[in-house]
Amino acid sequence: MEFKERLSEGVGADASLTLPFESRQKSRLLTHLDDGREARLFLPRGTVLRDGDLLRSEDGLVVRIKAASETVSTARCDDALHLARACYHLGNRHVPVQIGCNWLRYGHDHVLDALMRELGLSVHTEQAPFEPEAGAYSHPAHHEH
Repeated sequence: MEFKERLSEGVGADASLTLPFESRQKSRLLTHLDDGREARLFLPRGTVLRDGDLLRSEDGLVVRIKAASETVSTARCDDALHLARACYHLGNRHVPVQIGCNWLRYGHDHVLDALMRELGLSVHTEQAPFEPEAGAYSHPAHHEH
């Protein structure tokens, strides 16, 4: 089944599709729904799917997107200046970053982990959903926490 349409909230889902961030950035993707059925994504170029987004297939099936747990590094710091510097350095390297209160998260990379430690943050590798910031020139994220 082919999914071309993105829906707004307020619609119930018939199935789910769990994908890591890398796959949620692809506008063309052959994959499988969580129940095993084959699915093809054929979305407008530049579409980035977020946890909770809804898609409708040509035959009317509604699917809710779920962010898969993946290997990420979560860096923590209570000092806002240290955290801001860390975000700056990651952004300067064009690294997708998820930012929370006193923490940031990026795809696991031991070189970046060492940099974060040099900047005064504690770093832990874990399995967690990854929802990086959408970026300055994209539409505002509608799933802010």
